[in-house]
Amino acid sequence: MFDSIDHVNLVVADMSTMKKFYRDVLGLQVTKEVTIRGQWIEEVVGLKDVEADVVYLELAAGPRIELIKYRHPDGPAQQQRDQPNRHGIRHLAFRVKEMDLAVQRIKTAGARFFSEVAQVPESQVSYQGGVQKRLVYFTDPEDNLLELCEYR
Repeated sequence: MFDSIDHVNLVVADMSTMKKFYRDVLGLQVTKEVTIRGQWIEEVVGLKDVEADVVYLELAAGPRIELIKYRHPDGPAQQQRDQPNRHGIRHLAFRVKEMDLAVQRIKTAGARFFSEVAQVPESQVSYQGGVQKRLVYFTDPEDNLLELCEYR
């Protein structure tokens, strides 16, 4: 029935800052920028007088990320989005090939990291072929929780 994950949607407060971060720092490609409005979207999201700007961002593989800035109606800010143990969807994980270079690039851009890169102990999680996973958590400019992970 299900084929794949199509996209992940982030509602943002500052489109310019968020677009720059995901495009220039994380390296996603902007593939489309549109404004949506009208009855169709009002019915889908259950809000009146909807008008929103949408930026589509993609990597070579995996689902696209859609940044949405509602012009109307503006939504409330979520409190403490960056808490890893809060209920609900918590983070987006990006698979990288060169963890240390990716971390340095993102740190240079001023992102907040929770820790240094950690290696998942094989005694807790093992992967086929002796592959080991390294990971680290950080936040984007609006405190959305992100993860970098590397398998080698």
